[in-house]
Amino acid sequence: MKKILIVDDDTAHRTMLKVNLAGAGYDIAETDDGDRVLPILAEQDIDLILMDLKMQRMDGMEAIRLLREKGRPEPVIVITAFSSVESAVEAMKHGAMDYVTKPIDIEALKLVVAKALDFEALRTENQELKKRLGEQFDFGNIIGRSPAMQKVFETLALVAPSDATVLITGESGTGKELIASA
Repeated sequence: MKKILIVDDDTAHRTMLKVNLAGAGYDIAETDDGDRVLPILAEQDIDLILMDLKMQRMDGMEAIRLLREKGRPEPVIVITAFSSVESAVEAMKHGAMDYVTKPIDIEALKLVVAKALDFEALRTENQELKKRLGEQFDFGNIIGRSPAMQKVFETLALVAPSDATVLITGESGTGKELIASA
């Protein structure tokens, strides 16, 4: 079950979000201020942060800046009053993924949350696939910068994913076994 952290200093609004998102099948954590976000992230696995921009102690904009400075990857959706859409756009420049305006249309919020979680899942899968692909075609144990070696690396990258039999020839000590294991 995906876990959402709701950050809003308005208790009634936070409770309304909690009830509706929990009813949609999400696990919910909550806090009333941006200064509690990092400690909660240290204690719990959070998949998405839903954060109000206007709060008493630490506002949402500052919390987003702090999250990104600390290298936290969790997607953030900001909540803003209709009159402060400019602030939401500014928050997106600082790393927020999307925004919703008050009064919140719950069905629209559920769609935005689902879209953000899907995007995050795809981003994570993409990073994992790139990592695996990089490991699969890593020729780090072979050193060479000459044009001839660059051509060998290009050929290796083309041949490595196939099951084709390849004949490697060369004089003794030229690295045939290294090429074969690549």
